This record gives sequence, C-alpha cells and structure tokens, in this order.
Amino acid sequence: MTEYTEYEVPGLVEPVEIVVDQWGVPHLYAASQGDLFLAQGFDAARDRLFQLDLWRRRGLGLLAEVLGQQYVEHDRAARLFLYRGDMAEEWRAYGDDTERVTAAFVSGINAYVALCRADAGHLPPEFGELGYLPAYWESSDVARIRSHGLQYNLRDEVARALTLRDHGPGAEELRRRREPAPHQLRVPDGLDLSVIPDDVLRVYEMATTPPWAADAAPRQGLDGSNNWVIAPSRTATGRPLLANDPHRAVTLPALRYLAHLSAPGIDVIGAGEPALPGISIGHNGHIAFGLTIFPIDQEDLYVYRTNPADPHAYWYQGRWEAMTRVTEEIPVQGGDPVAADLWFTRHGPVIRELPDKNAAFAVRAAWLGPGMAPYLGSIDYMRAESPDAFVAAMRRWGAPGENQVYAAPDGTIGWRPAGRVPVRRGWDGTLPVPGDGRYEWDGFLDVEELPSERDPEQGWFATANQLNLPADYPNDEKTVTYDWYAGTRHDRISEELGARTGWTVEECVRLQTDYVSLPARRVQRLLGGLESGDPVVAGALGLLRDWDARLTVESPAGALFEVWYRRHLRPALLERALDGIVGEGRLQRALAQVLPVEEAAADPRVDLELLEGDPDPELLLRTLADAVGELGRLLGPDPGGWAWGALHQAQLRHPIAGLLDGPAPEWSSLGPVPRGGSGDTVGAAAYGPGFRQTAGATFRIVVDVGSWDDSVAMNSPGQSGVPGNEHYADLFGAWAADGSFPLLYSRAAVEKGARRTITLLPSAAPLGVEETQPAEPNGT
Repeated sequence: MTEYTEYEVPGLVEPVEIVVDQWGVPHLYAASQGDLFLAQGFDAARDRLFQLDLWRRRGLGLLAEVLGQQYVEHDRAARLFLYRGDMAEEWRAYGDDTERVTAAFVSGINAYVALCRADAGHLPPEFGELGYLPAYWESSDVARIRSHGLQYNLRDEVARALTLRDHGPGAEELRRRREPAPHQLRVPDGLDLSVIPDDVLRVYEMATTPPWAADAAPRQGLDGSNNWVIAPSRTATGRPLLANDPHRAVTLPALRYLAHLSAPGIDVIGAGEPALPGISIGHNGHIAFGLTIFPIDQEDLYVYRTNPADPHAYWYQGRWEAMTRVTEEIPVQGGDPVAADLWFTRHGPVIRELPDKNAAFAVRAAWLGPGMAPYLGSIDYMRAESPDAFVAAMRRWGAPGENQVYAAPDGTIGWRPAGRVPVRRGWDGTLPVPGDGRYEWDGFLDVEELPSERDPEQGWFATANQLNLPADYPNDEKTVTYDWYAGTRHDRISEELGARTGWTVEECVRLQTDYVSLPARRVQRLLGGLESGDPVVAGALGLLRDWDARLTVESPAGALFEVWYRRHLRPALLERALDGIVGEGRLQRALAQVLPVEEAAADPRVDLELLEGDPDPELLLRTLADAVGELGRLLGPDPGGWAWGALHQAQLRHPIAGLLDGPAPEWSSLGPVPRGGSGDTVGAAAYGPGFRQTAGATFRIVVDVGSWDDSVAMNSPGQSGVPGNEHYADLFGAWAADGSFPLLYSRAAVEKGARRTITLLPSAAPLGVEETQPAEPNGT
C-alpha cells in the first residue's frame, strides 16, 4: 500500500515526485536540475531537520543562541575555523554550477523550515525538548563551515612534539610508526619544544569535535574506510564491482543519508552528508565511485615569538607583525550577547596565547582556503559520464584527501587519489614550526604528480588508508604525509581479493564485514611452544591456539584475545620497551603518553614489532594470566560463558542526551546490540574502555556496475532522523547482523519497492527566507 502526500514548495518551477522505498531511500524525479536540488534540500530537511540545524549552529558558532551561556566558548572556537575569504573566489573553485546547486538546495531546506515554523505538527520533537525553532540558512553557510571535515595531521605533529619534549626520540618511536620508513625526525631550527603547552590544541579540539561528543576519541584515530574495485575478469558476472564502507563515529541519527537524484542530465544514487547537496559515494548509471581517506598532511602548527610590549604582535621576517583582530558578537539564549575577539596571523587562527612566555600558536590549514569545503566538490564528479571525465573532475577536489576508486560498465576500473598537498621546501610537516617566515608553504602539488592506477594488471585495487605510494614515489621531496594508517585492514582485503576469482556482490558484503584479526594471527604463531603449570592459563593457551582468529560475536577466544592484547599485552610490551629509555620515576607517565587512545587503538605496528623481536615467554604468560582474571570478573570464570559480543556492543546515543539537563527521552538511545570485529578488522568496530563500539561502517555500499538494480547498501540505524518515524531505527538490527538491502535504481524497480509518494508542487508564495534569529519557543 503506497501512501500519498503533497506539499506546496516555494521556488519550484515544475512538480517533483519523491518515491520513498521500503528502506526509507527517497528517489527524487524532477523536470530540471534546479528543481531537483531544491527538492533534495527539502527532502533532507524532511528526514533530518534537527541534525541539519545542529550541524549549522555548531559550524557557524551559534549554539549558545539556543542552548545558553555554556556554549559560548565552543562558538568562539568554531568561528575561528570558518572560511573567511572572498565568496566569489570560493564558488569559482568548485564546478561550474556549484553555487547555483547550493542555492537551490538551501532554498529547499528553508522551505521545509518555513513549513515547520508555520505548522508545529511537522516539527521534529528535539526542538520542543530544547525549546527553540529551526533557523533559516544562507547558501554561504554550506561553503563556510569546515569543521565537519577529516583533518590531518595537526594532532599527530603536536603529540610528537610533546613526546619529544618530555621523553625524547626513543619514546616517540614507540608512540607511532612513520612511513615511508626509515624517516629521521628533525626538530625544526628555532623551535623550542618546551614552550608548547599540553593544552595547545584545546580550542582546535572544541572547533572540530561536537560538544555533545566531547568524551569521544580523537577524530583522527576513528576515521578510516575501506574501498575496492574488481575487474570483470575476477567477478562471477563479468561485470566490475565496487565496494565502499567509510568508518566514522557510530551515531544517532546516521552520519550519511542515501538518496536518488534524477532529472535531465543526472541520474545519481548513493550517499552524502545530509547538510550538503549532491552524492559523494554511489553511481550515476555511467560510473560508480567510492572514497576513503588519503591522509594528506594539510595542517601545521606555527609557534610565534611575540612582542613583550604587545602580545598580539609576532616576529616575522625581521620585524614585528601585528595579528588581525575580528570582533564578533555571540548571541546567548536568555542573556546578553558576548563580544568575542578572534585573532589571526598570516598563517591562520590563533588557538593559544602565552603572554608570560612571549609565545602564541596558530594553525595553518589547507582546508580553510577557497574551494576546500569538505565534500562539496562531489557536485562536480557525481555527474561524470566516463572514467576520464571523473578523473578530470578530481583535479578540482580540495579536502579532505581522498582515495577515489571508480568503475564503469565497459570494464574500466581505477584509483585516483586527490586533495591539495602543500609543498614544504626543506621541511616535512612532521613537527610544529616557528612562525618567523622560514617555514612557508610554496603552493600545492599538481594532482597529476600523485600516483594513480587504471585497469591494474592484478584485476583489482583496494585502499584502506594505508601507505599506498609506490616504492619509487619521492615522498621526501613531494611529501604527502608520514602519518599513514596501519596496513592491517588492507592486508586482509588483499589476501582475500587476491586469492580467487568469481567475486559477487554478496561476497563483497561478506568481506566488508570480515572479522579476521591479523594481529591475532601473528600473536598465535608465538604461542606454539608456550606451556603453563597453571591449568587456567593452560586452558587459555589452548583456547587461543585452536581459534580461527575471527572476532565473531559468539567467540570465547575473541573475547580473551581482545582483553589480553589491548588491556594487558600491549601496555606490558610498551612498558618493557620504555624501561631504560626514560628516566627513573617517569615510566608510567611515558607509558600513558605513548599508549594509543583506546578508541583509536587500531594500530598494531609497534606492538607486534616489539613482540616478535622479543617474544618473552614470562611476559606472555603473566599478561595472559592477568587477562584471564579480568575476563573472569567481567563474564564469569567459565570460558564456556565467554563471548566477544557479550562485551563488545553498540549502543547509539542521540546528541540530545548530552544537551538536556534532565533525563533524556527514550528515543535518544538505541541498543545495546552485540557486535563482532575490532579496529583491526576489515569489518571495523573500534571500541572504548567500556567495550562500547565507537566507530565503524554504519554506511556500506556494493555496486554491481552495469546491473545497477543488483547493487546493495546499508545505512544504520535508519534513513530518518525523526524519532517515531518508521525509518528512524528500522535498519539497526540488520546492520548489527551485517546485513544489506537492495539499492533500487531503475524506475520499474523503484515503483515496485515504493511505500510512499511525496509530490512537491510549485507554490505561488514567495520563498520568504527570514533572518536566522530564532523565534520564541512555542512549546511544541
């Protein structure tokens, strides 16, 4: 039974039909692209209005306006990291019609906002809980907000500097591997590490981390992805396959939104972030495309010597140069506006000042420049009709750095990394630098200077954020980064893709949710000759030896391994390595500094090198005994009652749970549900100290290239962000069970799967975009 609904929408020229299928995916059919993108904005707001409003307020620094005084500091931080350049230059940096597309999209959002403000029956319940109404948007909001992107590598260069400052290069070598190796760290001439405070990134973290997720792990450790393309010669059908599963924080509602956009000149389906027009991962009937992070180092921390007589002047090229001050008023709910001084150097926003040490610190970020709004460039490439056109469109891609894979029905497959790579002549960006003029960027590499692949001989290509530069790439001269993710996920994907032919869509889904732990396999090899007189430990050794190294929900050995490896073996290995490197009495502090944050601990490179270099039986047995004791306390003494999924679970929390002073509504939490995997497995499921999953692939897609209706997807917990909507959590169980659903594309398939038809009709009423000041709460 199909439900029918109509809305009058100002700004439309012709009617637009939105067919919503049984999985909540909207299929939009319009007579023109202008109407299509206006309808996309309206539809995104229909399903995700509170998420959109919160995204905009957080990005523009307008949280305090509706949430109160406690958010003023967050708002100031956000405003420091807005794009502040010329908007004409900004729009020119993208595709030819990005400004027009964005204007139409924002008009659609505003049309739905107007509908909600006129009729509270359409208003999502979050607004009533918090006592405010959604605001109107401007087109520039979409381009100016940058804090939702994935930024690299400021956190690493600061962590590296602080470790060097406190414990020396030996400890830093244990904190994180740098690649390509070997790489010699050199402290930049003129940099005084002792002047860098521990909290130098506090403002930066406030700007780039939602305040309702302030206890989350650093973004840089959470965000990874897998993608691959398989040539016709290796598939069961003789058609290419493309698979993509980005790994981001596990959230409620979902980070991404699936949609199908169809009008003359465009017929694209896939996912993007709901606050942005277009599709960034999917296919358009001519080419399929998917992305993972290519972690270009696009950030630097500049350390300034400031004038003792004027802390807002810094030494630059032999003279004192004044910082620029921008004063803005931050509106505050229930109070007077707060005047905020924002300071900038020639390099970027000032995030910390130490007048007593005559020092200041600013961030230079490529993603603050024109044409660098995260993912906005997808408006251009999503309409490419051939591999060559797709690759050409990637020349304009700015941020974040991406591994784009693509596949076409003619059998072409390829890989094109893209993003602006700063040129640093004579230095490599691995550490902060003095801001005195000696360490400047000299433009950006041409994207053609980066490697790429077209129709690789092996018949497939995969990326998982690992070092994928060819061995002969001159990274010392054209530095992309030295902070690559561990190759663990890529190694497992390669093992599987290279092992056989005859790949199918279903087998790609299985690989996306593969829970084989390669670190576990390597540790298992060291257990062969181990013996223990303690029957409990001997039993644990047997359990691990007989295990298939799969971190499945029901696995007792999986539970034992993760507790042992993460919570006992890893700290013991690092503590042993630090002993003798750091001074007496500083061992525990050094250990805390080099241990990975638990949520981000999907990097076994250091641990396994230490273990395989000296597999001390006493250390292995002692830490295993400790792990058995801890697991006994957690799940009981009987291994028959152990299961990884009894510990490792997903429980989603809505942002409102962190915004309300009182108890949160029941719909603000989903789960818990048992989960397999870890941060080390292809089916990524990073977790924190309480074993709750913090990140992973809530969105997945596998495209059968050329037989488009045979493609599948997943978007947990559901397409809608409106509590009570049938698609708010309808995919959560299927996601937890590693399922997928058909991604319908042809009109016939869409009509067969239709559950609701929404018709948007042109309205004679003016568009009526008002000021973005909130109306008085109406209690709805």
